[in-house]
Amino acid sequence: MAISEIEIESEQGRLDAEVAAEALEPEAGLLADSDPVGFADAMGDLTRALSRDPLGVASIALRTGTDLGMAGVATALRAAGLAAEPAIWADRRDRRFSDAAWERNPWFFGVQQAYLLWSRSMLELVGAARLDGPEKLKAGFAMQVLVDALAPTNVLAGNPAALRRAAESGGLSVLRGMRNMADDLLHNRGRPRQVDDSGFRVGENLAATPGQVVYRNRLMELIQYEPQTPTVYETPLLLSPPWINKYYVMDLAPQRSFAEWAVQHGHTVFAISYRNPDAAMRDVALDDYLLHGPHTALDVISEITGSPRTNIAALCLGGTLTTMLLAHLAHQGDDRVRSATLLNTLIDFGEPGMLGSFTDPDSVRRLARRMAGSGVLEGTDMALTFDLLRANDLIWNYVASGWLMGEEPPAFDILAWNADSTRMPAAMHSFYLRHCYGENELARGEMELAGTPLDLGRIGAEIYLLAAKEDHIVPWTSAYKATQLFTSPVRFVLSSSGHIAGIVNPPNPKARHWTAEGKPADPNTWLAGATEHQDSWWHDWSAWIAERAGSRREPPLMGSHEHPPLGPAPGTYVHEH
Repeated sequence: MAISEIEIESEQGRLDAEVAAEALEPEAGLLADSDPVGFADAMGDLTRALSRDPLGVASIALRTGTDLGMAGVATALRAAGLAAEPAIWADRRDRRFSDAAWERNPWFFGVQQAYLLWSRSMLELVGAARLDGPEKLKAGFAMQVLVDALAPTNVLAGNPAALRRAAESGGLSVLRGMRNMADDLLHNRGRPRQVDDSGFRVGENLAATPGQVVYRNRLMELIQYEPQTPTVYETPLLLSPPWINKYYVMDLAPQRSFAEWAVQHGHTVFAISYRNPDAAMRDVALDDYLLHGPHTALDVISEITGSPRTNIAALCLGGTLTTMLLAHLAHQGDDRVRSATLLNTLIDFGEPGMLGSFTDPDSVRRLARRMAGSGVLEGTDMALTFDLLRANDLIWNYVASGWLMGEEPPAFDILAWNADSTRMPAAMHSFYLRHCYGENELARGEMELAGTPLDLGRIGAEIYLLAAKEDHIVPWTSAYKATQLFTSPVRFVLSSSGHIAGIVNPPNPKARHWTAEGKPADPNTWLAGATEHQDSWWHDWSAWIAERAGSRREPPLMGSHEHPPLGPAPGTYVHEH
């Protein structure tokens, strides 16, 4: 299908773009302007709220002052060689203060104590302020960004590990750090590099599972992977990725590829690879992604394999779209999807985490004005938001290692994939933010897409719902809420790690997951009764999907007369920038 054919509700998409903007991973672009979500306004609201509560401010100030005095005494005692307990303990998981010098050196001990007490007081002020809704969350987010930025470890004089490295190298580490910083300021939008991607090649050691592109329209390419077993299950498997990044997060490096794992376990696997939108696609709507993405893929897969039904495994935004597709098909009485695996997917947007605070009308209007000019939301803008959500790990950690200590960034496949970002069409982005985050229409049964109402209660496909315990994009407790929306059987599984590492989770000694029978309304009740397994969820999923994949048969041919192979995987769209 050509994009000229992708025009369903495009006029509505243009209207939506004037009043809204989109996000999940798309919500990331809300930091695209100098102040796209009104952080300055939120901080102004915070100041005014605190001015109306002098007693609350005084209480926090008194506590902080008292603790600072105790910290000063403890620092003096340590300088005198005596033992003294700190006034405040650093979180054991906070790697910034893991160096032994923070405990052994009185100077650094005192600096740490002052910083921790100050940062605690700043966050307590936000907590005490009488603010409502997005303003409070925005103020908290902005304050956390400020607190992270002003950590002593972000400058050479306040970083004992960097100072020790400078002494050991005779100052060469400082020179290398200055070189790295200058290079990043000139060539990396002023941000420290997170990854050395020079050794990664898409199609060679990323997205390397052998296959063929068997279908292409101007929105996506469909890849069919070559079989690697003598027989395969009769029900094929479609991988439905998000289009916020390139599809190969589901086909990462060999031995770490979910697509490869599924192929090697006897599935006939197909994967959607979306193109990287440009301004010409500004009016492509979410309807278009549904109809010309997984819906069309199901038609092609059925024609190639002869199977009347298909299993789908979908990630993040691709999982949200898959849920919409299931409801769309159910409304039409179409049961071609046998089961759906939804990985780190948000369906009920009632409690979407910190990113959900950026969907108030003012933020929506600001982003809409920005997108009106370009027609897209840039991937680099989205990447910045995600980095700020975990600034200590994804920004300041690399300031310390790269700029202060002169180290080169690591070569890591997930980070290499993460840097390969894509843009988002304005109309789609707008609709998603407004109707999912803003109104939560999907969970409330009020959304209409591609001309059909979406009622999740009509979905008959069985659901495998996976969330990651440390996910900062889709909080697992929010992902769990989908268990209450489906009337079909649901298996909920909780993985260790975060949004991406929880998915790229092949069997390894550190992998863990939790399972439990039943689906109580409270996710913490579910977790309290869950069993922990020292294993990857990939094994659990393999057993589950095998029971829903039919009997074994000879592998189908690659492509068909109607859909002949167009070229080897990973195709052409994945290389677009």
